[in-house]
Amino acid sequence: MRQTEDVDDQLSEDETVDRRALEAIIGRGLDDEWPADALPPGTRVRVIQDQEWVGPWREIFLGTIDRALVPQRVNNRVARAGELEYLVTFDEPQLDASGEGPYRKAVIWDRYLQQL
Repeated sequence: MRQTEDVDDQLSEDETVDRRALEAIIGRGLDDEWPADALPPGTRVRVIQDQEWVGPWREIFLGTIDRALVPQRVNNRVARAGELEYLVTFDEPQLDASGEGPYRKAVIWDRYLQQL
């Protein structure tokens, strides 16, 4: 059995649909191995705003770490060393700081997440 099939067995129907959509967009299968130092899937989090600017979200809200996308190291020059990004499902759809959305989930850097 392929490793992706093992992951698929653990996903809800919505997570499976989202995972397949992401794979179609990037043109390859997604990683299946959850990093040992990452928050586990299903963890409840508060999404916060940055202290230095009004964003990346309009307000503070609650969500859950989604298992459809394995956390990845952030590949950006302003990322902190070893910083992870997570797929977070929002309790209620949200607008981003520029007013776009509403979004039901998004990839969010861990600096904007507080574990509940």
